[in-house]
Amino acid sequence: MHFKQKAHAQLHDEQLQANLRLMKPKFVGKRALAIRELDDFEGTREAARAIRQRALDDLDVWLETFERNATARGATVLWAETPADINRLVIEIAQRHSVRKVIKSKSMVSEESALDHALEAAGLKVVETDLGEYILQINDYEPPSHIIGPALHKSKAEVAELFARTHGTPRKTDIQELCLEARGVLREHYLSADMGISGGNFFVAETGSVVLVTNEGNATLTTMLPKVHVAISGIEKIVPTLEDIATLMRLLPRSATGQSISNYVDVLTGTKGEGEFHGAEHMYFILVDSGRAALLGSELRPALRCIRCGACMNHCPVYQNIGGHSYGWVYPGPIGSILTPSYIGLENALDLPQASTMCNQCGVVCPVKIPLPDLLRKLREQQFERGLRPWTERAGVRLWSWLAQRPSLFAFATRIAARALAWMGGKEKRIHSLPLGQGWTAERDMPAPAGKTFRELYASRK
Repeated sequence: MHFKQKAHAQLHDEQLQANLRLMKPKFVGKRALAIRELDDFEGTREAARAIRQRALDDLDVWLETFERNATARGATVLWAETPADINRLVIEIAQRHSVRKVIKSKSMVSEESALDHALEAAGLKVVETDLGEYILQINDYEPPSHIIGPALHKSKAEVAELFARTHGTPRKTDIQELCLEARGVLREHYLSADMGISGGNFFVAETGSVVLVTNEGNATLTTMLPKVHVAISGIEKIVPTLEDIATLMRLLPRSATGQSISNYVDVLTGTKGEGEFHGAEHMYFILVDSGRAALLGSELRPALRCIRCGACMNHCPVYQNIGGHSYGWVYPGPIGSILTPSYIGLENALDLPQASTMCNQCGVVCPVKIPLPDLLRKLREQQFERGLRPWTERAGVRLWSWLAQRPSLFAFATRIAARALAWMGGKEKRIHSLPLGQGWTAERDMPAPAGKTFRELYASRK
């Protein structure tokens, strides 16, 4: 509800702006190189789109198949309709197994329900093991700013100061030393935890498995060392077969971090068997609706194809300049501007459908071909139809529509508006036509990836 105010503050936060400038090449440039490794990138994208759409088209069938196969391998499948149901089920599992300490790997769905706070209120100790999530936890549970790198908005100096203050150790400035310090702190929790909680990049229907994709190895330790493992994910994360996973994995790490493959890919199926030396004795799956079924039945259903790679926000000029906190909830960027209004109500996220330049950078890079600008446009239409936009804006759109249907009047009004803008520019010449030079084309209203940003182009013309 406060996107404009938050975005304004973020644009004037010098430390954040410096951190965001460092983030962009890590994602955009590496992804561009990684996708060149594929012989047929667009063909792979189309195959991935078809896989995700196939799962959504018969979602009830694949969910029942997953439940049957997971149960046959010793797991327990539970269903959560609301965020409150997630917290209730996890607390019941913890009480059933006399759990005192919980370790967690990154789970965006648990962010939806504020699970950590619910567990702590129930008297349990909770430790986040993803390095980014751990940094945010010890910083008074600061919200994540990115779905892949939750603490990417923080600088090395900020993390060093936080570690020294929290751990009571001498301040370190070397990244490797900071990582070793975090490892030392977290290792004792891996060995003493009673329950591990993970998300799920994918749930595989044919085997009843959960697939976890990480770079730190924390998900492996979180799910295999404690006696209880709880995997939580949305119902849309179902994928029919392991072969489908192989296709999706050609795109997920490349789109997310520019890697050919992540450091760790865990495929976890059932409980620890006889003669096996690792794995959970008790395994639970919690499949979450929390607005997803309603989204599946709406014109916005392609958004459920999302595999949470973060490519749309990495390439979004809006996100690149304000970070994730301005979006106000769990999911930032273009996909968040669709999911948040869909899950918590359009009336509770009035600015998010407008938080886009409609340049389609997000749609171009989406590995499963979600038409993000089209879906944002549908949300704008819904806002207009429901009278959720300011009356001045609605009146302006109606006037524009009336003029657009009358070409001669539209041309006359355009000439008047152009002269008014030129006059408003004055001697400062604030109004310029878009330069169709390096990095620009007649079909694009934003710079091409290899070109300069609008700020750079504007600075060079001043």
